[in-house]
Amino acid sequence: MRQKSAADVQCKQSPGVIVPVVDLRRCEGKGDCLDVCPENVFEIRRIDDADYRELGVLNRFKLRVHGMKVAYTPNADACRSCGLCVTACPEHAIKLARAS
Repeated sequence: MRQKSAADVQCKQSPGVIVPVVDLRRCEGKGDCLDVCPENVFEIRRIDDADYRELGVLNRFKLRVHGMKVAYTPNADACRSCGLCVTACPEHAIKLARAS
């Protein structure tokens, strides 16, 4: 029988009810969210051109300094709202919100 991990204890919500929302103006693509997420919700990759164009000049400059990488949530529907990503993000770029 498998022992419960810390994530099992914290992840009490059914998948897909709450999803992580990444503020691309704050995200620096460091990957701490990727490292702590027990549900593999995140991926770190180059920012999409459309998302990049929506940013202000200072945010674009910051992204260039940090390698044009940000966190995306391709598996957001797997999130069980444990909150580990929110706590781990050094830029405070992630919040949890009810899925729409």
